[in-house]
Amino acid sequence: MAGKYFEQFEIGQKFVHEVRRTVTDMDNILFSTLTHNPAAIHIDHEYAKTTEFGRPLINSIFTLGLVVGLSVQETTLGTTVGNLGWEEVAFPKPVFAGDTIRAETTVVALRDSKSRPQQGIVTFEHRGYNQRNELIATCKRAALMLRVPRQ
Repeated sequence: MAGKYFEQFEIGQKFVHEVRRTVTDMDNILFSTLTHNPAAIHIDHEYAKTTEFGRPLINSIFTLGLVVGLSVQETTLGTTVGNLGWEEVAFPKPVFAGDTIRAETTVVALRDSKSRPQQGIVTFEHRGYNQRNELIATCKRAALMLRVPRQ
């Protein structure tokens, strides 16, 4: 199991995730279509040519999901019960088809679950970067995590 249990996390612990992903135009169109987002800035190349960017922007919710997804293998794979929420989400730079995204994660808070003593809550700060090492997305995510199983 690649993910870590609640007790295996420490505040300040940092993960530099090895897996990266190059974003494609199809990712953007498919994600926007699947989520019923008809915004021309994402799916209409001709319209996007008239914007300050000159090309379609990658859907920011796809970007957020990708940055968090890149973190899963080393942090929560097989050990998370569920996400409790995201906060402080920001997109300081746009993402375009052809950008390669990588992620880093820092543990910023740990607390016991008051209602589920067999679980704990980890707050992660995720940061996504493009191939130029520009920060493209940040968020804090609270995850309900399993504790080490008792023998």
